[in-house]
Amino acid sequence: MNINELRRERANINQQVQALAAFEAGGTALSTEQHTEFAALSTKFSELTAQIERAEAAERMAAAAAVCVDPTPAAVAASAASAAPAGSAASSLPAQPKMPEVKGAKVARMVRALAAARGDIQLASRLAMERGFGEDVAMSLNKIEPGSGGVLIPTNLSSEVIELLRPKSVVRRLGARTLPLSNGNITIPRLKGGAVVGYIGSDSDIGVTKQSFDDLKLTAKKLAALVPISNDLIKYAGVNPNIDQIVVGDLTSAIGAREDKAFIRDDGQANTPMGLLHWAIAANKIAASDGSTIQLVETDLNKAILALEGADANMISPGWIMAPRVFRFLSSMRDGNGNKVYPELDSGMLKGYPVGRTTQVPINLVADKPPSEKPSNKAASDSGANASEIYFVDFGDVFIGEEETLEIDYSKEATYSITRNDKTETVSAFQRDQTLIRVIAKNDFGPRHVESIAVLTGVKWGG
Repeated sequence: MNINELRRERANINQQVQALAAFEAGGTALSTEQHTEFAALSTKFSELTAQIERAEAAERMAAAAAVCVDPTPAAVAASAASAAPAGSAASSLPAQPKMPEVKGAKVARMVRALAAARGDIQLASRLAMERGFGEDVAMSLNKIEPGSGGVLIPTNLSSEVIELLRPKSVVRRLGARTLPLSNGNITIPRLKGGAVVGYIGSDSDIGVTKQSFDDLKLTAKKLAALVPISNDLIKYAGVNPNIDQIVVGDLTSAIGAREDKAFIRDDGQANTPMGLLHWAIAANKIAASDGSTIQLVETDLNKAILALEGADANMISPGWIMAPRVFRFLSSMRDGNGNKVYPELDSGMLKGYPVGRTTQVPINLVADKPPSEKPSNKAASDSGANASEIYFVDFGDVFIGEEETLEIDYSKEATYSITRNDKTETVSAFQRDQTLIRVIAKNDFGPRHVESIAVLTGVKWGG
């Protein structure tokens, strides 16, 4: 019996023990036969554990005692010939390097097991063992509890996925700070007005500073992302880093895109966070020029920077957010000698500060209307609705409050919408042979100093 078979047998015994323990915990005393069965199962569990440990120790010793073989063809042939039994064909296989563990792989395997088991946690645990997903994944599945919105992923596993959001979310990548939400809430005092400070004489009273404070209150808001996953990936039995990477990549991409939309432009209504656009004070919303000359563009960009510097922003981690269209316009600008005006954009910087590009900044806004207003039909789009926005923010002054758990639910029959060429299509997961995964995260967003946000509005550059 190999190690995997021993582990499966031990996991099966553990399930029987847990069932007896749950029976007793429910208030029913165990019978004499059940006491005997519990003792026998405990003994068998200990014996299997010792057997597994011996087998693992033997494997470690064999690996430690392995001798590096001379890679020359003659040496390989000689070694294979001496090791092979008489009459057998000599053969040797090169050692294969161990594949690196994919970050978030355990959550991906948990998702695959739960989806394959249609949400049955006990069955998912057995499938995880049978498919070699790892004993830790199987044990985690044994411990999780169903939530109101699906299955709660343990904090130690979901934290890996949350950490992977950083490269997927522009706001996170540019330096927004994350804070845990205790019971769904956190309050951070923020300085609203400056302090009046002066020198005093030796016998004078210390004057009272005229500081004005306010509170930044972050309250958990539910973010739901739908992720369609091919049933072929779910049915795959066994650990495969490529499959784990696809599943984790789909989960984090969906969450990251929706987070950016909320953290940049959502208005705080209908249980959404309030984004940068609506946190920015009116004086820091600056109408952009038409960008017809280098000087006009320079002036606009400098206005955004000066809006923060003039308000004594901390400038801990400033950065830009813009649409890809605007980024390409700036990166292609040339002076009279044909030189790039902003060559540093090739390394993701603009005027010394990092740049984040995202399609969550629209390029179909109406320039002569409030920046939050989007056209509702094609006619509006055809009548000059081609403006965008550029954000300059001190991301060291903005915070993401988040709960460190995720909820996951499944459906093989649900439908979802996709947009292609400005047209929305409804897709049936059943017809596509997909499973629709719903991932729920809880977070909120806000700045400690609203003066740390500047927005160039009505940007038609490149349009």
